[in-house]
Amino acid sequence: MAEDNYLVREGTRRLLEDSGEIDVVAAVSNADELIDAVERMKPATVLTDIRMPPGHHLEGIEAARRIRAKHPEIGVVVLSQHSDELYAYELLKDGTTGLAYLLKERVGDLDELVRTLRVVAAGGSVIDSRVVEALVTRRRREEGSVLRTLSQRELQVLAKMAEGRTNAAIARALFMSESTVEKHVSAIFSKLNLSEETEIDRRVAAVLAFLRETDSASAR
Repeated sequence: MAEDNYLVREGTRRLLEDSGEIDVVAAVSNADELIDAVERMKPATVLTDIRMPPGHHLEGIEAARRIRAKHPEIGVVVLSQHSDELYAYELLKDGTTGLAYLLKERVGDLDELVRTLRVVAAGGSVIDSRVVEALVTRRRREEGSVLRTLSQRELQVLAKMAEGRTNAAIARALFMSESTVEKHVSAIFSKLNLSEETEIDRRVAAVLAFLRETDSASAR
């Protein structure tokens, strides 16, 4: 894991190790040290802050790209204080497999953090629900947004999908049957024109469709 703030780094390390489910093999303070530790230790997953020395810009995202490019078997979770969806898009725009974008406040939710680490280790993807909420709020206000075609229930299902949850987990969270969730998921895929492709995680691609739309809108 990588975090330049010593107290946050050590607190998070202790939290993870005390869970009895995670073994932290290295805890470093910057992106260069993180890359070096990954090369030496070959961990199953990496947990990194989004901003670190020397530039305090997007070092965590850049490190995530380098790690995934050289070691595609290693999952990476990027922690950020920002719920702006453009940061998530910057991380995920070249591929979603084995990547997660979480807000730093999630560190206090140990179960959620451990679950996310397991998801990326297995090649899955997670986008923080707060980021999805910010995206939904912004895009629903904009005329012509594809989000306007989704029902309120479909938007709720979409938010849970972005968290990397299975249909069964979504059903429990939203108090509906799994078959109903499946219908909503199919409707979302249909409205977003996401075809069945084995190499693309359509569940996260559904959210990325909105991230790309937002990115294009901000560039105009």
